[in-house]
Amino acid sequence: MNEVLAGIAGLLDMTEAVLWQAVLVFVRMGALVALLPAIGEQTVPQRVKLAVVIVLTMTVTPLIADGPYRPEADPGLAALAVEAVSGLIIGIGLRLFVLALITAGSIIAQATTLSQLFAGAAPEPQPAIGNLLIIAGLAIAVSAGLHVRVVELVVQSYAILPQGRLPSPAEVADWGLSKIAATFRLSFALAAPFVIASMIYNLALGAINRAMPQLMVSFVGAPALTLGALAMLAVTTPLLLEVWHQALLGHLREPFAVVP
Repeated sequence: MNEVLAGIAGLLDMTEAVLWQAVLVFVRMGALVALLPAIGEQTVPQRVKLAVVIVLTMTVTPLIADGPYRPEADPGLAALAVEAVSGLIIGIGLRLFVLALITAGSIIAQATTLSQLFAGAAPEPQPAIGNLLIIAGLAIAVSAGLHVRVVELVVQSYAILPQGRLPSPAEVADWGLSKIAATFRLSFALAAPFVIASMIYNLALGAINRAMPQLMVSFVGAPALTLGALAMLAVTTPLLLEVWHQALLGHLREPFAVVP
């Protein structure tokens, strides 16, 4: 009888440990999904996000239970807070790629006089080009298996962000500044063809205006610039999205790398 009770007590202890690990993974996944591209968008219902968090928690928990990064955090509110911070760090790193598309779309729109086209059509006011790039980029990321990459990323994150241990503020600051700088570099790289073409075109219009002051170049130049921008957008968008997707894959391979 004592052996049976001892076995039941051991089973209860093991069950409690597994449940606690699942709770910690749930908190990390919840903070991550809140910022995750595609799934974490404002247009996605909260019930869908909750279902995704539960499914990802059920997927990740068995992978880390007996793995090299097995959690050792003690039960408590402090451990839950650390997990929320860790999930936000991972989510911010991914959300910056959406911001890169938004910034690139804004730069392109300003350079090609398309910044006011369909203004206010999205939940967050932004140019139509930004909406186009975001929708296309998220579709590519999801179709390429973003959910699988996220599971791998979370499992690997326990080596850098272990449960129950608050990340170093200095290291997080260096990592954050590096990722923000990389985001702006990527944004300008995506928008660079349009900026260069717009600058050359405006210089040409300025030269024509100086040579022929009586010609109203604004009536001729603005429609031509808009048409050329739309044509250039149709030609270069696949290449721009491929560059963005490769940058996203590079981040998923080395999510915590600090690029100088």
